[in-house]
Amino acid sequence: MTQLQRFTFDPGTGAPPPVGPFSHATRWGDQLFVTGQMPTDPATGALIAGGVVEQTRQVMRNLQAVLQPFGASLDDALMVRVYLTDFGDFAAMNEEYERWFSAPRPSRTCVGVTGLAVDALVEIDLIVGLPDDAAHRTEGR
Repeated sequence: MTQLQRFTFDPGTGAPPPVGPFSHATRWGDQLFVTGQMPTDPATGALIAGGVVEQTRQVMRNLQAVLQPFGASLDDALMVRVYLTDFGDFAAMNEEYERWFSAPRPSRTCVGVTGLAVDALVEIDLIVGLPDDAAHRTEGR
């Protein structure tokens, strides 16, 4: 029987503090649903300085930090959702985004939104297929 598990990571793990009342990730069997990450500094929780390229880079770092305890990487992503407050940033975000995934890249949706938490320009969430060797990682968290 598949068991639902939710994970919120402590400061110092590299994952930023959540900006609301939710878990960093929810595991259901060999799938991991990763909450949308913001371009926040993991140490302070504050929005980082810079435009969409710098913010995309920080979001990807934050996603990696959430995936690390599961023995997963961005290349294990099955589906990616990107949220942009300005579709004029689409090309710049894509240029940074593509550096973080090996080809062939995962399926993706990108939507324009009227606003994001902490006044971010970009937010990204993931659905990840956990590697077989990650079956027992994060037990007891």
